[in-house]
Amino acid sequence: MTRLRSEHLDRQRFFIDGKWVDPVDGSTRVSIEAATGQPLGRAALAGPADIDHAVRAARAALDEGPWGRSSPAERADVMRRMAAALQQSADVAVELVSRENGMPNALSQVFNGQAPAGLLGIYADLIGDYPFEAEGGFDNTLIRREPVGVVAAITPWNLPLSLAMMKIAPALAAGCTIVLKPSPETALDSYLFAEAAEAAGLPPGVLNVVVADREAGGYLVAHPDVDKVAFTGSTAAGRAIGAECGRLIRRVTLELGGKSAAIVLEDADLDNFLVGLDTATFMNNGQVCTSQARILAPQSRYEEVVDAVASYVQKLTVGNPLDPAVTCGPMVSEQHRDRVLGYIRQGEQSSARLITGGSSAAFDAGWFVTPTLFADVDNSDTIAREEIFGPVAAIIPYESDADAIAIANDSEYGLGGSVWTTDEERGTNIARKVRTGTIGVNHYAYDLGAPFGGMKNSGIGRELGPFALDNYLELKSIYRSPRA
Repeated sequence: MTRLRSEHLDRQRFFIDGKWVDPVDGSTRVSIEAATGQPLGRAALAGPADIDHAVRAARAALDEGPWGRSSPAERADVMRRMAAALQQSADVAVELVSRENGMPNALSQVFNGQAPAGLLGIYADLIGDYPFEAEGGFDNTLIRREPVGVVAAITPWNLPLSLAMMKIAPALAAGCTIVLKPSPETALDSYLFAEAAEAAGLPPGVLNVVVADREAGGYLVAHPDVDKVAFTGSTAAGRAIGAECGRLIRRVTLELGGKSAAIVLEDADLDNFLVGLDTATFMNNGQVCTSQARILAPQSRYEEVVDAVASYVQKLTVGNPLDPAVTCGPMVSEQHRDRVLGYIRQGEQSSARLITGGSSAAFDAGWFVTPTLFADVDNSDTIAREEIFGPVAAIIPYESDADAIAIANDSEYGLGGSVWTTDEERGTNIARKVRTGTIGVNHYAYDLGAPFGGMKNSGIGRELGPFALDNYLELKSIYRSPRA
């Protein structure tokens, strides 16, 4: 039985300055359920005047409201109340996101039901004894860490609530104010944050939520009253945002695309590797930036790895993500499904060997792609170079450890990765040589206390853990009279 009510599906007002307000000059967008292709709800899209309203509210809350002068303990209390409110709406979040973007139910329970409240709690605890002001330098200098200011948080559709909270939680902990611009593809779910902020007594203007398209998002990035941009999305969009922030000398963090490699060593336990594929390669129907869609297999066990992965892929259960038995849901939209199928066609036209899948899944409705595996892929092939963002994996042969490392590093991206071996020390040594921001040894799972982000074209800066606070703080040195 659905947990959603009409108010969860009708979001034609924005949350600005602690109030639900009508759009000034925005249009509306019909949200489509990924598994059925049918209308799910409707949401307003912001225009420049709505963005202005939200940024002004955030600026006033920082400069004139209580949040900019609050103590860490005061902020932590509000954040914990907000976390409790999010826990109350966790079931709604789980179902809503699964219906919006096709995320399997079990995964949605973690990323949409548990993670947002958990992150608020982590940062509320972290600032309890954080050194926002301390003695430093050589002689009687006071070093302060102050909020960077008004933050524009621009978030994607694939893990919408957790990726948004990876920005909101440290920003709130630092004392910043926020304008959150979620993706139109998941236009409905982020307003659960607004309701939780209301319930927690977050002061007006501290968190503002306005769904907008790319054009209005660009207006937000360049807004003169924004002090910092925190973006997760495609590398192409990240380049444009980074260029604009560079022109404006504006603080920015970018978490972008990836084309990561899973390196299977010749001594790997393939049963363990296949279990790990759930999160390493095929998590969220392949719609994650850390997907290790390049599987590097040793020549000595190549066909064994191909057969094992093919068996795994063929056993994935494709269907409606609300069904707990489903392990691979639909793509987020018809356009994205067609994009993924276009990459599969390019793979078929290369010298690679299609092992399984390769088509639109046979459902009467929805945006499904059959989980797909290619073998004999050359690392120069398009399907090995570009981010597909769907349930498509490519197996690439290698000759030696050095060859595997070279292939893994032969990419413009550097976000995720993994090494699979029965010798953890050997695997760790190889992991050290792969140029990537995160990498697992015999598993791949996010650690909320460790830095997350990418090298090369996968981004700038890090999220998660205490390291993320640095993104939302400015350092100030107060030179006082030297001690006698």
